[in-house]
Amino acid sequence: MSQDVISYVTQEVYGVWFLIGAALVFWMQAGFAMVEAGFARAKNAGNIIMKNLMDFCIGTVMFILIGFGLFLGEDAFFGLIGIPNLSIFSDYSSFDWSNFIFNLVFCATTATIVSGAMAERTKFLSYCIYSAVISGIIYPIEAHWTWGGGWLSQMGFHDFAGSNCIHMVGGICALIGAAMLGPRIGKFVKDKDGKVAKVNAFPGHNIPLGALGVFILWLGWYGFNGAAATSLDQLSSIFVTTTIAPAVATVVCMIFTWIRYGKPDVSMCLNASLAGLVAITAPCDVVDAFGAIIIGAVSGILVVFGVWFLDHKLYVDDPVGAVAVHMVNGIWGTLAVGLFATDTTPMYALADGDGNPMLGLFYGGGLKLLGVQLLGMCATAAYTAVTIYITFSIIKKVVGLRATAEEEITGLDQMEHGLPSAYADFEIQNSYGAEYLEGMTDIDLGDLELASEESAVEVKVAPNVDEVTMEKGSPKMTKIEILCRERNLERLKNALISLGITGMTVSHVMGCGAQKGQPEYYRGVELEPTLLPKIRIDVVVCAVPVRKVIEVAKKTLYTGHIGDGKIFIYNVENVIKIRTGEEGFDALQDVE
Repeated sequence: MSQDVISYVTQEVYGVWFLIGAALVFWMQAGFAMVEAGFARAKNAGNIIMKNLMDFCIGTVMFILIGFGLFLGEDAFFGLIGIPNLSIFSDYSSFDWSNFIFNLVFCATTATIVSGAMAERTKFLSYCIYSAVISGIIYPIEAHWTWGGGWLSQMGFHDFAGSNCIHMVGGICALIGAAMLGPRIGKFVKDKDGKVAKVNAFPGHNIPLGALGVFILWLGWYGFNGAAATSLDQLSSIFVTTTIAPAVATVVCMIFTWIRYGKPDVSMCLNASLAGLVAITAPCDVVDAFGAIIIGAVSGILVVFGVWFLDHKLYVDDPVGAVAVHMVNGIWGTLAVGLFATDTTPMYALADGDGNPMLGLFYGGGLKLLGVQLLGMCATAAYTAVTIYITFSIIKKVVGLRATAEEEITGLDQMEHGLPSAYADFEIQNSYGAEYLEGMTDIDLGDLELASEESAVEVKVAPNVDEVTMEKGSPKMTKIEILCRERNLERLKNALISLGITGMTVSHVMGCGAQKGQPEYYRGVELEPTLLPKIRIDVVVCAVPVRKVIEVAKKTLYTGHIGDGKIFIYNVENVIKIRTGEEGFDALQDVE
């Protein structure tokens, strides 16, 4: 077989892989949707799905009309932009379809990142507008600098798959957007002086859904990082580094949160997997296994620090950790090229304008490559910050960024889309912070006037539950109310039946409580008591000894863990059977 044939076949194979990689990156839209929906509250799940759908659809329209030309059009203005064109319509027969679809799916990813940080309180119309601006203008121009033959690529700046051009840019847009939008109602509690006194946690409503999203994203990342590979050795090396970095980041995050908060944080570890993937995206083709390990380990710490810093120092509400994952680790991944790049990797091609190889600082290359990376990162960050701030300011002035308090409390599913619930036939549990409306944070319970002792109701000590008193010739009747976990209902019901109690009322209720000295944390924030589903069993007894019922219930429900339940005892004045008119002792004889 001639060399020309081998070269042709190789080119065709990698052309097909290039498009498969694009399909994998498109599939990442599903991953982003699942992560964001799972980390948010159920009342906004439909809104988040709709936004992730429109990211890609609006982005496609904008990329066709203007984005593709600004990105990959003929270089102009000293490498600052490409010249917009409509060659997809005017010259379709010779149009570069592969490059168009590949860069389109990357473009949509940038806009999707912003969705998570601004979730649960953004107007849908406003979201559509800024998503269009990011896809049509902001991303294509800065991406041209690196991937379209612009001024950064001419300096030797390296961002193989987008730590800088996609993730940092999306993260900066997310940070500025979330800051301008303001926190969700109840996220931060202020004192009388207007300072934040407490940070409330809003746990995601479906962590398994979020985990599914992370696994989808991890799979898609092999296409995200590997699609541009041009040899089997290079592709294999990229797959290795793309696996090592997130795995190490997750392990480090698990250990760190275990030590810091007493238990390994599930949602934070999911964020850490994504953080490791973001950080390895720029240097995935130029670092070895050792470099990937260090990059991943640092990412696992940075993501926890980033979430904490936003919550407790900047007071910016980011429901899904998008800023910590994408901006913070996008910056880290971009700079990591200048620290760990090594020419031992396949197809190594980092060189300055004179063709001289450039290596990372820790591999004997000095500060030159690190300086180029730092310059490129700062230039991209400055451009992004200015343009997105202008965009959000105009939107805020013209149509408004934020949903109303009523819309936010009710849920954007219902108020923005007319969707009563994204989970038909499921009971939705809404969670709020310490207060529901802005302005309520000024309430100080210490100012409430206490009742005087003279006006207090006298407390009478009830007789022992085993005593049977006779009032007007009738035996004493007692109501026993038992609260327990749902899973123990059948066991308790059978135990009560064995005592001869066949009449009982069973209700589904919601309860909350917190064990003193045993705080729980969600993403580093101490959790408020949360409403949880419980079962309440009510029985009224007369002939069956109350103490016997108590002992049977305790024996049946006891596990020794928090949440076993409680038993309440009440005196009953009378019981009337509607069907027969029987009262008191007689009315209970067919149920005990």
